[in-house]
Amino acid sequence: MTNPDNDRSFQRWLNKAAEVTGFRMSTEERQRNLEQQKYARCEKWKAELLNYSPKVVFMLNHLRLSGCPIPPSSIICAPCDSTRSGGFHPAGAIILCQGHFGSKKHMEDTLTHELVHVYDHCKFSVDWHNLRHHACSEIRANSLSGDCRYMRELGRGYVSFSKQHQACVRRRAILSVRANPACPDTASAERAVNEVWESCFSDTRPFDDIC
Repeated sequence: MTNPDNDRSFQRWLNKAAEVTGFRMSTEERQRNLEQQKYARCEKWKAELLNYSPKVVFMLNHLRLSGCPIPPSSIICAPCDSTRSGGFHPAGAIILCQGHFGSKKHMEDTLTHELVHVYDHCKFSVDWHNLRHHACSEIRANSLSGDCRYMRELGRGYVSFSKQHQACVRRRAILSVRANPACPDTASAERAVNEVWESCFSDTRPFDDIC
């Protein structure tokens, strides 16, 4: 005689297997299930980073000391387009692009990058429509977050044995400023980055040095 408990356990296993594999799901159901999995992983990694990442905790402490605490509810996991892994809104929200992180370390770098923007907005009253202001914060965020470590650049296909870090910071800052709606062209983005480069690249606040 079949044990009903065994039947129920087997059915739960089948349902779980269907969720993981997408078996017997419509395309819409598979996509929805995939997004739910991405969201769950993003939230899990976010919670771990907010509690245990030295540089994330460091930035959160300095934001609190600066009078601009950012609660976990203001750091949001959400779907994004393929061109970005995170974003900052001046109203005080950070977006982490679920599904765009190859590792928790990648998310850690992205979250630190966005927290530098929050810090700059709080401490220096950044006008994000001012290209020089935007360029300065992008230089600092790319330099201080870990975005331009050698292995990250190698993974992007950029290899350099001389001033690799500076080249990465400059390139990524120009790309970000170029995406600003107030920026008319690439030449303007390059000019803004060049004009503030020396002072902003050397400014590592609140860190003592580049991570």
